[in-house]
Amino acid sequence: MSRRFFVESEIMGDRAFLAGSEAHHLSHVLRMDVGQHVTLFDGKGAEFTARIGRVRRSRVDLEVLDRAEISRELSFELILGVALPKGDRQRWLIEKAVELGVARVVPLITERGVAQPVKTATARLRRAVIEASKQCGRNQLMEISGPQSISDYVQTVTDSATRLMAHRSDDVDTSDHVARLAENSGQHQVYIAVGPEGGFSPQEANLAEENGWKLVSLGPRTLRVDTAALTLVALVATPEN
Repeated sequence: MSRRFFVESEIMGDRAFLAGSEAHHLSHVLRMDVGQHVTLFDGKGAEFTARIGRVRRSRVDLEVLDRAEISRELSFELILGVALPKGDRQRWLIEKAVELGVARVVPLITERGVAQPVKTATARLRRAVIEASKQCGRNQLMEISGPQSISDYVQTVTDSATRLMAHRSDDVDTSDHVARLAENSGQHQVYIAVGPEGGFSPQEANLAEENGWKLVSLGPRTLRVDTAALTLVALVATPEN
């Protein structure tokens, strides 16, 4: 039975190796041994069939047998800007964003945000990206960008991209916008902005509208950040999946 493993360095030629947690998982958790076949990916888009050649205490050497360019990406680039929630919900959000095909997550600094993004949290979440990619079959790693202010985020997106901001408002017609989301999935780039549970401030929403963003209502209930973000992502990505 083939298992998927992530190789930190780009795979070149007919040799590769696993180290750290990946080597430990193969040899101590799954108890795989010399001669068994595994599937490797290095996050650059390709998938490799390999045979275990040598198992050491903290390293596994492999012989690469085959390389295949297998894409399980969306046909467009989906970027999620989000005010990250607190604690374990950050990891859960990142995992599901990977599964749904998000290309890049941008942690947003907002006026009402509670959990301000920091570099240490970003580094910790990268492991969640790898684990989710192993599980769902993606060969391209989702990127987690450095923190960005909401004003910079909404003002630096190209005019050719589809831009959607989750915002509770009586002036936004939910059904109309939901219908348009599926149509927009064919665009080259789709940018999404989701604020904290207190929502974006009126000033932030106005700035987005001034820069060509469409405000999208997700209904009358107050949703948690992760729920709102994944709902919007799923509405855009579902026609592809």
